[in-house]
Amino acid sequence: MLQRIQTIYLILAAGISAGLIFVFPLWETKDGTIVYAFKEVLYLSLFLGSAILSLISIFMFKKRKLQFVLGRLNIILNFFLLGFFVYQSLNVSGETIVSEKGIGMFLPVISIVFLALANKAIKKDEDLVKSVDRLR
Repeated sequence: MLQRIQTIYLILAAGISAGLIFVFPLWETKDGTIVYAFKEVLYLSLFLGSAILSLISIFMFKKRKLQFVLGRLNIILNFFLLGFFVYQSLNVSGETIVSEKGIGMFLPVISIVFLALANKAIKKDEDLVKSVDRLR
């Protein structure tokens, strides 16, 4: 059913992944250039992949187990994206390209929180259906 709380969580996660990347910058380089996620192909594809997984997961409401798995895959994708940002901000050579971090680097963290809440609600629904099936 589309009127469940996990739908709202998944819409918020998709909105953060697809919409806020155009608003908040990821970082500012040493020469003063502001970098947005939609200007880098890798970051744009990972953010849009996360948004698409969230939207697909919304319409899998009849298959709760698949919806739960898609939520977990989306969380893993956001951790992967967060890892890219940490690597970029703390470069291994000692010299950092990033001089000032933007709020856009923390968008995957917010998305992970909403995806975890959605998975919790999906698990709760699955447990409710299993308990009703035991009573039959």
